[in-house]
Amino acid sequence: MLQILLKKQGFSHGICTTPLLLLITCSNQEDEVEPIVRAVDIGRGNTKFIAGVSDGDVRCAMFPSQAHPCETVYEQEAWGMKRRTVCVPVDDLNYEVGPDAHLASDIFNANVLQHDSYSATPEYLALLLGALHYMRLDRIDLLVLGLPVATYKLKKQVAALERRVTGEHILAEGRKITIARVKAIAQPSGALMYCGLTHGRLAQMRKERNLIIDPGRRTFDWLVTQGMQQIDKRSHSVPRGMFDVLHTIIEGISRATGSHYREYDAIDLALRTGKKPVIFQKEYDIAQHLPLAQKIPEQAVAEMLHYVGDAADIKNIILVGGGAFFYRKALKTAFPHHELQELKDPIFANVKGFQYAGTELAKQADTSSARTDGTDRLNMAP
Repeated sequence: MLQILLKKQGFSHGICTTPLLLLITCSNQEDEVEPIVRAVDIGRGNTKFIAGVSDGDVRCAMFPSQAHPCETVYEQEAWGMKRRTVCVPVDDLNYEVGPDAHLASDIFNANVLQHDSYSATPEYLALLLGALHYMRLDRIDLLVLGLPVATYKLKKQVAALERRVTGEHILAEGRKITIARVKAIAQPSGALMYCGLTHGRLAQMRKERNLIIDPGRRTFDWLVTQGMQQIDKRSHSVPRGMFDVLHTIIEGISRATGSHYREYDAIDLALRTGKKPVIFQKEYDIAQHLPLAQKIPEQAVAEMLHYVGDAADIKNIILVGGGAFFYRKALKTAFPHHELQELKDPIFANVKGFQYAGTELAKQADTSSARTDGTDRLNMAP
């Protein structure tokens, strides 16, 4: 199964620890039938998911984390290009999600997930159902989800999410899917698994102390582990992600132009490519706003240092997440004696790690059931 995750990247030391990944019971399977495992990482910027697993390949895909509510299902126009979205029902509304969801969203809906309780919103469930729709399955034995570290510590909220997702759901076009088992884990833990795989050091990292840093759209997460066990008191997250960086720049643009500028995606693209955004038909130089925007990573890292210290006891510092490029400078300043390990595929690192972990856990549960002839099921609740 290690090869499955690596072949394709396209679409205690005296400290109280908490297991990152617990053994999970899976539904009884027929002999020689592997349980179906999938992973979804719903971030505040993008929804990443495992689109398919076949012939030793894992295919990843993603779409913007935007869900546009409407009373009726959107009907595609007969002329022109059809937008790449689907409509999924949640409660009494339909939500349009997918790669082209920005064509349906208004400016007030685009950033609805930028708060700490986002996993309890209808929009979160709509994004999840959209990802499940694109998987083209009617059953999943184990679904692995990721949450920010601070949210993952709130066990009641984690349990509520797992209960909410378990069971049967209606997808787009009237299709249905049954989720037999759900496990939510801290988002950076997936990156830890994936890093060990890509560098061929998983066995060694199980014996070492690690720091995984994940600057996302809304939160800046960090996870300190001893091997694969989370050290709770040194792990956390703060709401100082790329959204705050973009918001700082956008406020500066609004003041400079005397407008109410709100094009977050355009500024995000400008930061990543170095190309000037076009505002009021002219190229706009955002360099004047970068010194203030750079304070966001500095503030996030400063908060992390309260928990991590100088990291003298840390063997591996791993940087992942969509905002890694903008936080790199502040992190290198904070840890001058360490080498930052960066993955080539930082956006999909978590979800690929989730898939690997879920597959191994499902196999362990299946093997244990087989050893006991199915009479003594694994029971390791969080």
